[in-house]
Amino acid sequence: MALMAEVLLLHHVLGLTEGITAFADELRGAGHVVTVPDLYDGATFATIEEGFAHAKRLGEDLDARAEEAVSGLSERLVYAGFSMGAMTAHQLAQTLPGARGALLYHHGDVPVDTFGDTWPEGVDLQIHVAAGDPFYETDVVEDFVQRAGATASAEVFVYPGSAHLFTDSSLSDYDADATALVVQRSLDLLDRVS
Repeated sequence: MALMAEVLLLHHVLGLTEGITAFADELRGAGHVVTVPDLYDGATFATIEEGFAHAKRLGEDLDARAEEAVSGLSERLVYAGFSMGAMTAHQLAQTLPGARGALLYHHGDVPVDTFGDTWPEGVDLQIHVAAGDPFYETDVVEDFVQRAGATASAEVFVYPGSAHLFTDSSLSDYDADATALVVQRSLDLLDRVS
C-alpha cells in the first residue's frame, strides 16, 4: 500500500468556496488525506475587500480557529493554504513541531522570517503564484525560497497571468491549465514527503 501525506488545507479570504473543495478533492483523488476546515463558519464573500473585512472582524479568533483545526491531527502534517490561508499555513509549518511540508498558493508578499528567524530543517516548501499577481513581490519570494532552501527543498512556481486566486474553479479568474500544473506539482511534493 502506498504511503499518503496528511494535509491541512486552509481557505483564502473569500471563505471555503466550492473551488477550494474541488482542489482538495484533487489531492484526495491521489490518495492523500486532506482536512479543509471552514474558518468562516459557512460565510463566503464576493470580493477580497469584503473577505478581508470579515477576517479583520474575526481578529485573533481566526488564528484560534486555525489552531483548533490542527488539534487532533498528526504532527507530521503538510500545511497548505491559499492567500490568507497560505500565510497561516506558513506560520504553522514554521512554528509547530513535526511539519513535513508547506504548499503556499498565492503567497507572494510575506517574508520567510515573519514567524521565526529560519525555515525549519527538512520542511519542504512550494510557493505558487501568478506572474502579474498584485500581491506578488518577486524579491520577497526569491529571498523566502533561497533561505528556506538552505535547510529543505524549496521551490517557487510562477504562472502566466495576473489573477490572484487562479486556482479556485468557482471564481471568474480560474485558470484550469495552470491549476492542473499546480495540482501536479503539489502532488510531487506530497509524494516526496509521504
